[in-house]
Amino acid sequence: MSAPLFPNYINGEWVEGSTFDNRNPADTDEVVGRFVNGAPADMARAVEAASAALPGWASMNGPARGALLFKVADLLEKRFDSISADMTREEGKTLPEAKGEVRRSINIFRYFAGEGSRLGGIVAPSERERVHMFAIRKPIGVCGLVTPWNFPSAIPAWKLAPALICGNTAVLKPASAAPLSAWRIVEACHEAGIPRGVVNFVAGPGKALGEALVEAPPLRAISFTGSCGVGAWLHERASRRRLRIQLEMGGKNPAIVLADANFEAAVENVVNGAFFSTGQKCTATSRAIVEESIYDRFLEALVGRTKKLKAGDGMQPGIDIGPCIDEAQMNTILRYIDIGRRECGEPVCGGRRLTGGAFDKGWFVEPTIFAGVTQEMTIAREEIFGPVLAVMKARDLRHALELANASEFGLSASLQTSNVSRMFDYIYGIQAGLVTVNLPTAGVEYQLPFGGTKDSSFGPKEQGPAAMEFYSDFKTVYVKY
Repeated sequence: MSAPLFPNYINGEWVEGSTFDNRNPADTDEVVGRFVNGAPADMARAVEAASAALPGWASMNGPARGALLFKVADLLEKRFDSISADMTREEGKTLPEAKGEVRRSINIFRYFAGEGSRLGGIVAPSERERVHMFAIRKPIGVCGLVTPWNFPSAIPAWKLAPALICGNTAVLKPASAAPLSAWRIVEACHEAGIPRGVVNFVAGPGKALGEALVEAPPLRAISFTGSCGVGAWLHERASRRRLRIQLEMGGKNPAIVLADANFEAAVENVVNGAFFSTGQKCTATSRAIVEESIYDRFLEALVGRTKKLKAGDGMQPGIDIGPCIDEAQMNTILRYIDIGRRECGEPVCGGRRLTGGAFDKGWFVEPTIFAGVTQEMTIAREEIFGPVLAVMKARDLRHALELANASEFGLSASLQTSNVSRMFDYIYGIQAGLVTVNLPTAGVEYQLPFGGTKDSSFGPKEQGPAAMEFYSDFKTVYVKY
C-alpha cells in the first residue's frame, strides 16, 4: 500500500507535483506520507495569491475572522487523536508529548480567535480644542512563516493564528523533516472556510523556497524559527528590503541547582528539561550548574534517574525518549559526544547510538551526561540539540550566574531553590528571555510572550499579547469636529 499524498495548498487549491518522502524516524521503513516538492515558482504563486486575498481578509471584521479560527480549533479537536499519532510518527516524540502539543495548538487558535473581539487601539486626549484622536490596529500585509520540525504543530499555530486574526494573509513553509502536522492545520483552515489565498502552504527544499519567499515582492514580514545560521541569512536578506522580521533561534540553556533546593524535584526537573523530546527543544536544558556542596550527590542521583529512562518508538506505552529526527541530526549529536569525550573524558551516562532489534530501524541515541564540564569546553558553549547534558560545578549562586550568562545565547533558564531572596537575585541577574523557578527550562504556555535575548532571538516576541505587536501596525487618526 502506497503512502498517502499531501499536496501543497495555493490559492485555495491542492497542488500536486513531484514528491519527497516523510519517514518515521523510529522506523525508517515506514513512509508516513509523500509531500509535494515545491519549487520557487510555487512559492511565488503562493505569495501572489496571499497578496490578492489580502484586501478582502483585512476588511473582514475581527470577530468574523475569530469565528473562523474557532472553527479551525474545533476541527483540530475533532481529529485530536489522529493528528497526535501523525506527529509521533513523523517527528518521533512520544505520543503523550504529541498530544500535549496538539492540545496547545488548539488552545492557541482559540486564544487568538478571541482576540478578534478585542483588537483594541489607543484613544488619547488632544491638546487642541474639538480634536478627537485615536489609533487603530491594521494588518501589515503578506507574512511568510518558516517553521521547524521539533514543534511541528505548535509553532505553525502560534505564528499563523495571530497573523490571521490581525488581518494578514500568510504563506507557511514547514520543515521538510516533519511537514504533516502543519499540513493538518492548513487542512483545518481550508475546511473551516477561510477564504482562498488567505492561507497557503508550500513544502520542499528550505534554501530554494526560503530565497523565493524572502525575495517575493508582495511579502511584508517574515517570522522564522530555526538555526542561527539560517536566521542570520534571512535577517541579511530581509533587511535589504526593510521587511519586518522575527527570529527565534538557538539556546544553551542552564539549570542552576542550589543546595537548598527540593532535591528530588530538582533531579526530575533537570532530567525533564534535558531529555524529554529527545532534547530536541530550543528550550531544553543543555547545562546543569550545580552548587558544589551537593554536586556529587546530585550527579549520582541524576545519573540514576537518567538510566531509568526508556527509549523507543514513541507510539508504544511507557517510552520516555524517542528517536532523533533523522540520521543527520543523530550524527551531529554523536559528533558532539565524541568532542565531549576528547574534552573531559567518558560520559558518566550514555554516549552511544542505540542498536539491536527495533533500534536498528531508527535514529536513537542514549541520554548522555558529561560531568566535570568547564566553561571553555565546546559542549558547554555550542548548541547540540539532542539528549546531551553538561554538568558543571559552581561555588554559589553568584558563580552559577556567571557561568550561566557566559554564553552567546539567552533563551531560557531555570533555578532550583527554596530561598526567596536567591530566587529574585536570579530573576534579575539571569540573561534569558524565559525564566523559570523550580520548573524545567522547557515548557511554556501561549498566554505570555515567548522569546530570548542575545543571539537566541531578534525582533518582537511571539505568543500572548506580544504576538499582536509583530503582526499589526497602527493607523493614527485626528478628527476636527
